[in-house]
Amino acid sequence: MALQIGGGGGGFRSLMRRKPVDSDRVRAEGQQLAKELNILELVAIGVGSTIGAGVYVLVGTVAREHAGPALAVSFLIAGIAAALSAFCYAELASRCPSAGSAYHYSYICIGEGVAWLIGWSLVLEYTLGGSAVARGISPNLALFFGGPDSLPWILARHQLPWFDVIVDPCAAALVLAVTALLCLGIKESSYVQAIVTIMNACVMLFVIIAGCYIGFQIGWEGYKVTDGYFPYGVNGVLAGSATVFFAYIGFDTVASTAEEVKNPQRDLPLGIGAALSICCFLYMMVAVVIVGIVPYFAMDPDTPISSAFAKHGMQWAMYVVTSGAVLALCSTLMGSLLPQPRILMTMARDGLLPSFFSDVNKHTQVPVKGTIAAGICAAALAFFMDVSQLAGMVSVGTLLSFTMVAVSILILRYVPPEEVVPLPSPRRESMGLSQEYDEEKGRDPLGDEICDTSQIKDLIMTEPMKDPLLEKKQHKGTMDEMKRRKIAAFSIGSVCLGVLVLTASASATWLPFLPLCIGCIVGGVLLIPGLVVLCCIDQDDGRHSFGHSGGFMCPFVPFLPVVCILINTYLLINLGGDAWLRVGIWLLIGVFIYIFYGRTRSSLVDVVYVPVAKADVRRSSSGFMS
Repeated sequence: MALQIGGGGGGFRSLMRRKPVDSDRVRAEGQQLAKELNILELVAIGVGSTIGAGVYVLVGTVAREHAGPALAVSFLIAGIAAALSAFCYAELASRCPSAGSAYHYSYICIGEGVAWLIGWSLVLEYTLGGSAVARGISPNLALFFGGPDSLPWILARHQLPWFDVIVDPCAAALVLAVTALLCLGIKESSYVQAIVTIMNACVMLFVIIAGCYIGFQIGWEGYKVTDGYFPYGVNGVLAGSATVFFAYIGFDTVASTAEEVKNPQRDLPLGIGAALSICCFLYMMVAVVIVGIVPYFAMDPDTPISSAFAKHGMQWAMYVVTSGAVLALCSTLMGSLLPQPRILMTMARDGLLPSFFSDVNKHTQVPVKGTIAAGICAAALAFFMDVSQLAGMVSVGTLLSFTMVAVSILILRYVPPEEVVPLPSPRRESMGLSQEYDEEKGRDPLGDEICDTSQIKDLIMTEPMKDPLLEKKQHKGTMDEMKRRKIAAFSIGSVCLGVLVLTASASATWLPFLPLCIGCIVGGVLLIPGLVVLCCIDQDDGRHSFGHSGGFMCPFVPFLPVVCILINTYLLINLGGDAWLRVGIWLLIGVFIYIFYGRTRSSLVDVVYVPVAKADVRRSSSGFMS
């Protein structure tokens, strides 16, 4: 590909246009975020955003209904599944360190349309997630005052007269307090989150150590049940893994701070991996201990940990466990509100949202306006709405992001976009670039618009004589490479379509047996040959130089990304019709906003990009001729 035109605002082209990898030379002066984070702070952000109060409840529910004494195995399987997405995030975060996270990666590798939907769904996820977490703090906090209705009047929940609405001032106040903290700067907010995360980890370590002491005293009676270690079989363990998988969501918050990391190529992969490993270890150890001191069928589904200690004469441990739940919720609240203004900032930089969200405060070097706007919206929802019924919607954004990040890894390895830079307007005009180049175009396998070879030759030549450095040479190797890219692009599409058909068919248990089998066979026929082709053909040489080279490389490509796509698509399809109906309405609103605002104001409208090497050669050649 020699020359890429961003394209006008019309038609299918706008959905497929891709932006170049961000670099310091193209980012506007004054829009830089402060580079303050190191690996320890990234680990604190990742662990704090991942470990929520759910673990204090999930161990009882999943053990009773799905896994039994094998609860730790369910957490291990779920951790491995989450690690697949973490590997994909680690490579893209180190190669393309931008605050946009999955939105940014999708925009570079897939296209503007998919990137918009990912960014729009992440906005919903972080808003609802922050509100739901804040709503869960006040009931736990009330336990320290004597009971559910014992909070001071100014913080207690009240039902508004003539309205069926229960307001929660405590939740709104907490959201606004965290918003103010985030406005102070990334260094200050990450320091506070690190303290809260360490305190929460200490509570979990108390649960593990005290539980082990009780377990050795009573001989681990929870593992001596007559049903054995797998009372619900392998299917029960897998069902439990699907449930506890959502306890690992949150490590992607680390990727959203990529612009604020001092050494992103080294620290981002290590931060993501270390955070996920710590979470998996703590989850498994808590599961091993609690299931061992209380038989799984005797667990309290609402307060499994504190009731387990109470049964062994440690009623006071309830306050320690409750404090852990409050700390976990506070840390998760910070993790929910931290990424959203950075997603909004990146989308505004790209012209898809108003520039209001892209303003970076000169003193704190954080997007203060976007942080305040996101905080006010989350506080209003936490104050007026019980968003627990919308909890399923929160997972859609994360699972969609995980899926698109894995697809982006396949594209990066087999058909990577060529690194390009925008051609300055004066140079474009001197070369006669205008709208007539939209009339005759070729296409690369992923839809980037390129000029014909003859057009490229005419555009590059600015003098009658031909410079051999600039002349495009067609040879057999180039044609073979184009053929390989087309085969790879077709195989990636076949794999994605096969995964969708296979998971949809396998999840449609209401179908008769024959149609269900036909659907699974069709999905397998699309998936397996595409995967085999990707294994047999060579990966693109451009993958080594794409973005910031020298960072982490995702292992076992294409197997690992394909398995990641398969797992996340299956979980997406099984979220439930109600969640998808609500998310569909939100995405439809986003489609209208994109059509009437973002599509025509995108920074890629009427922008011409040329490969970096050709731009450098052209500049040097122009200087020589002048």
